[in-house]
Amino acid sequence: MPIDLPAPLSVQPTSPLPGLNPAERLLNLVIALVNTNAAMTKQQVRTAVAGYADAPSAEAFERMFERDKDMLRALGIPVVTVGSGGHTDELGYRIDQDAYALPSIDLTPAELGVLSLAAQFWQDKTLQTDINRAMVKLRAAGAGDPSADALAGLAPSVRAVGDAYGPLMEAIEARRVVTFSYRAAYNGAVLTRHVEPWRIAARDGGWYLMCFDRDRQAPRVFRMSRIESRVRITGPTDAYQIPDFETDAMLGKGPHGEVKQAVLAVRPERAGALRARAKAVPDGERGTYIEHLTEAGTDPAGWDILQVPYRSRSGMASEAAGYGAAVVVLEPEPVREETVRRLTAAAALGSEIHRG
Repeated sequence: MPIDLPAPLSVQPTSPLPGLNPAERLLNLVIALVNTNAAMTKQQVRTAVAGYADAPSAEAFERMFERDKDMLRALGIPVVTVGSGGHTDELGYRIDQDAYALPSIDLTPAELGVLSLAAQFWQDKTLQTDINRAMVKLRAAGAGDPSADALAGLAPSVRAVGDAYGPLMEAIEARRVVTFSYRAAYNGAVLTRHVEPWRIAARDGGWYLMCFDRDRQAPRVFRMSRIESRVRITGPTDAYQIPDFETDAMLGKGPHGEVKQAVLAVRPERAGALRARAKAVPDGERGTYIEHLTEAGTDPAGWDILQVPYRSRSGMASEAAGYGAAVVVLEPEPVREETVRRLTAAAALGSEIHRG
């Protein structure tokens, strides 16, 4: 399933003040108001919550606090106003924990299985710690055993994002130009690129950066695995505007692109992700493919012959090769050759590791 990655939410005050990042200040305020025993007065907020001491005057603090309080309420966080309960009329503030707390999590094994697949998808070092912690908490809540769900055996096929992901997402959020060295696919040359990053997307087992190339003065798509250097963020914020565009159209993989059919022999109850979008080969054509298997020295008994739609030859070959001996590509020949090449390379690598 295509997955687009929008820039994360940023919270900016209407009149920025020096000091702590506004989003950090909001988070500090939430933590303080959740953990207060009764309520916090404005003066207590100003002295105890990091970020509010940066206000140069009482009036500036008042505006900052009111703006932040309104922002939290707009985000759905129930900040309530209560009386101090003492000999003063000063008001206090706290977060209604009954309204703010999440309801108990009750996931079916299949739902937890989907989350487990998503966690595998994000097994990148920039996110791995938080993802693993979240999955441990879900399992501890008794949400079910993902090993028993109907998705067992499936795995995402998107490769790791790499070190470029973090800086690029930061640049997209701030609308800042980035510079990096990139290895071209057609000749292997490594050149420096200066681009305005627009969006990151995952397609056909890889990650792609959609952007405006300042050197070529045109929109471009770069495969992130070919970024050779550290991504450097340069220039001011809000240096450009991100236009409206269709991700798939820019990647050349949109719904109007050419959809081809691969014919595969698949072992029963294997390759569930392929089967999910496949259909059986018509009975009138099945005999031809059974002959192909027989000629190749493979017993056709115990194989399902399926048609699987695809757009990318390399993506189809990579997916088929990932199932090893459970899948045999019968046609088209270019996909078959690419699959065999990948399996041969994997076997050779395994032999070298074993000898080592």
